[in-house]
Amino acid sequence: MIKSKILSRKKDLKHGFFNSVGGKSKDIYKSLNCGFGSKDKKLNVKKNLEIVRKKISNQAKNIFLLHQLHSNKFIYINKKYRIKKRPKADAIITNQKYLPIAVLTADCAPVLIYDNNSKMIAAIHAGWKGAFKDIVKKVIKFMIKKGCSVENMTAVIGPSISQKNYEVKEDFKKKFIKKDRNNLKYFKISKKKLYFDLTKYIYSSLKTNEVKYVDVLKIDTYDAKNKFFSARRAIKLKHGDYGRNISIIMLN
Repeated sequence: MIKSKILSRKKDLKHGFFNSVGGKSKDIYKSLNCGFGSKDKKLNVKKNLEIVRKKISNQAKNIFLLHQLHSNKFIYINKKYRIKKRPKADAIITNQKYLPIAVLTADCAPVLIYDNNSKMIAAIHAGWKGAFKDIVKKVIKFMIKKGCSVENMTAVIGPSISQKNYEVKEDFKKKFIKKDRNNLKYFKISKKKLYFDLTKYIYSSLKTNEVKYVDVLKIDTYDAKNKFFSARRAIKLKHGDYGRNISIIMLN
């Protein structure tokens, strides 16, 4: 489990970014695969989620997960919310204690946000589609509407694919440039190939929305030595499927 040094100082908070180590799954899912969307055995995924829950806190309730769809949709969980089976969205916001909220990734960026004053947290799954559709901005605006302020927010961008391993096509670039000419700075050409900096794009979104504290964990999920699941690496190795990394945050 990897932690943000900034968030680790918050005593009323638990969080963690988990890689593929320490679970029950086998073969290409070895070993801490937390994704029900994979073709892994469901029982193994359940066991892995229980391992994660206990590592976060023995007081933690069941981990709240989403059916992620690369959107800008989010859900808000307050005391009136009746937990349903995996709602379709890509971010969770809550003010409830002992409710661990989490997102799953395999190269996309997990973003965890905490408001120190209002005691509210968010977990965001930010792939390029969600980031492009301003999911980060939407979450921040909603948190502000609920009494949070950017001066009291800390955001952490967790392990995700690095620019040097995120090759994209020209039409991908055109989409971003059409939205904003300034987006050109997130692209680079190396050996006649085009690459995109997802982490930098999300960081810029957080700073544009004036989040005061932003921590970036510069860990590349594509690099096998870091032991994270990676969709792009799995495709290159022709595995046919891949496990999912879990990023989790909880108020206590």
